[in-house]
Amino acid sequence: MTNPFLSSEEYDERAHALYNEGQYDEALQLLREGLALYPQAVELHVGVGYARLAREEYMWARRSFDDALTLDPEHEDALAGLGEVLLKFGQHDAGLQAFERTIELGYEDDVDLMLQIGRALFREGFVEQSLQYFDRAVHQAEDSAEAVACIGYAQHRLGNDVEAMVALRRSLVLDEQFAEGRVYLANLLYDAGDVDGALAEFEKTSPEDHWDELGIWRLMELKKTVYKLADDDGELKPWEARLVELAGEPDAIDELLAEVEQSMLEEEQAEGQPSQGQLETLGTLLTGLVGQQQAGELGEQGSTSTDVLMADNGVHRVVMRDGSTFEGSWEEIVQALRDARDAGRPLDEYMAIEARRFYGATGLRVASHAPEAFLRGGADAGMLRIVR
Repeated sequence: MTNPFLSSEEYDERAHALYNEGQYDEALQLLREGLALYPQAVELHVGVGYARLAREEYMWARRSFDDALTLDPEHEDALAGLGEVLLKFGQHDAGLQAFERTIELGYEDDVDLMLQIGRALFREGFVEQSLQYFDRAVHQAEDSAEAVACIGYAQHRLGNDVEAMVALRRSLVLDEQFAEGRVYLANLLYDAGDVDGALAEFEKTSPEDHWDELGIWRLMELKKTVYKLADDDGELKPWEARLVELAGEPDAIDELLAEVEQSMLEEEQAEGQPSQGQLETLGTLLTGLVGQQQAGELGEQGSTSTDVLMADNGVHRVVMRDGSTFEGSWEEIVQALRDARDAGRPLDEYMAIEARRFYGATGLRVASHAPEAFLRGGADAGMLRIVR
């Protein structure tokens, strides 16, 4: 029900608070309510655009940003939102022009806006262009650890790890409590072979500072090696608890597969016969059941009947940002990705490393505990596309 006692600014503020909490549906409902009373309120149209963008409703988001710019052609947040939507649609030149328009209008000193545009470019693979906006943000706020760290993430994405480490170290000088930058730096040091430096940085973090499993596994490994800790040492317990928390609760399919595997192993032990072939067959059938549950989504995306049938049979297709295509089960696709880019690395470690890279590129958390969750999270982050 609408509340006539709220001003358009109050609707905007309340919706913004909901948006920041990730309650996009509630924010959108409140914004609609406000627009029913204040249809000319530019900020409410902009808010709807960003709520739609967060829900990946890009066409509707574009319409809202267009409505806002019709009312105010020089609204910087609407221009930034429109630019991001245009990039999603592949209209790169128009998107870049929308971003550049904010500079022409004199918003170069808006640090948050520059970071927002930089991250949008970063997520869509325009890393060099994103650096320009990150540099602008740092120029305006040299003491912003977040802005400096963004330069580090971009340099890493471009393969410039020395420059990346310099930027990340600088961000930590500015803010010793900047956990995101410290975890990222520790992982870069580990990748570079500086295990002492990596351990020193990891030990300055707490379990709650970590949002993917990779850093925790590495920290535990280093502690065991350097301090000769046993696997059940109490010092490792908080980190193990965080791993469990990040992995989340298994879903119904995971539990069913675990039960099937256990029963197969028990049968194998009882009969003294290998049951791997049976287990693989049943696993394929269960994967097919998952595919059937997803067929409706595939149909909505315009999949052909052949695509749906293949998905039902557990065969999926993933297209990477460079155009390379991979087919197979979720695990087979991740294995192929691993073999193409980092052959020999354990699959769980590869997913954790890529999840960290995705986070550095997009600011979005990607699960790394299972191949399907990893690929779907990568698609949500815009780093790949699931065709079926």
